[in-house]
Amino acid sequence: MRLYLLPISTRRTLLYCQRLNAPTTEKPTWSDWIQAKAARTWSGWEKKEKGWQKSVVNYGNQLLRRIPYEEWGLKSVPPLSQRRKQVELKGTEKVEVVYPKTLLAMDKVPNILHALATEREALHKRRLIWCFVGMPLTAPIGLLPVIPNLPFFYLVYRAWSHWRALSGGKHVQFLLKNKLLALTPSPVIDEVYTQEKQPLPSTPEATTDSREELGDNPDSISENSAQNTNGERMLLSQANAKRMTQALDLPQLEVELERAIWQVETAIKSRNAEMAVKTSAQETSADEKKS
Repeated sequence: MRLYLLPISTRRTLLYCQRLNAPTTEKPTWSDWIQAKAARTWSGWEKKEKGWQKSVVNYGNQLLRRIPYEEWGLKSVPPLSQRRKQVELKGTEKVEVVYPKTLLAMDKVPNILHALATEREALHKRRLIWCFVGMPLTAPIGLLPVIPNLPFFYLVYRAWSHWRALSGGKHVQFLLKNKLLALTPSPVIDEVYTQEKQPLPSTPEATTDSREELGDNPDSISENSAQNTNGERMLLSQANAKRMTQALDLPQLEVELERAIWQVETAIKSRNAEMAVKTSAQETSADEKKS
């Protein structure tokens, strides 16, 4: 496998794992079989022109888009089975971490990976437990005729999703702990970022308390990076994200970038709106005191 670190903003970075060609002798797990079955079913429902399946898909896609991109990133990392652990420990080749050196200093890359792997760990554990609590409560809905038990299946999916994110995070931590990562700057990725047209959305206040913000980097392509401001600025647009997937020849990365950019842009717009309301309230209060 190969890991990619792609900054979305000056405080947000997308982690994506590319699955390289697996050995033909490796048997698919039950999890792989369930994923493939669910994907085929979902794809079939998407092709329907109308009906309850189409409605479920439309609403479901909206829900899926709102699942944090950090969770999707960790889910792209395969779980660390005992067999995979032994293979990686005994292997002669390390796992590549591809990143843009103009935005991420090499000595900061392990810190960003560690933050992405650990900072949402407690959240995933809590929500996994709540999913298990909710499943028995929603199971009786399945007794109703005709109506599919969507709440139950949603909780099952979210439980699996949180488990996969936890597993992916533990895998990244394992690679960091055992020094099995090879940091590889990518001129191709750097070139895509330098083609970005300015200005991009920004906010004077950060939208996250994440520990993954970009560190000081003398090679940064912008003078307005995170080290020069307490706020947050987008580094990648939707148009440039498509160029990124084409340059890396990773078409499956496009949906991950699209989702991440949409979420961060939405967060920046929301923060700016909150600040505008706060400023307006302060100005109104000041005017009232004067009068």
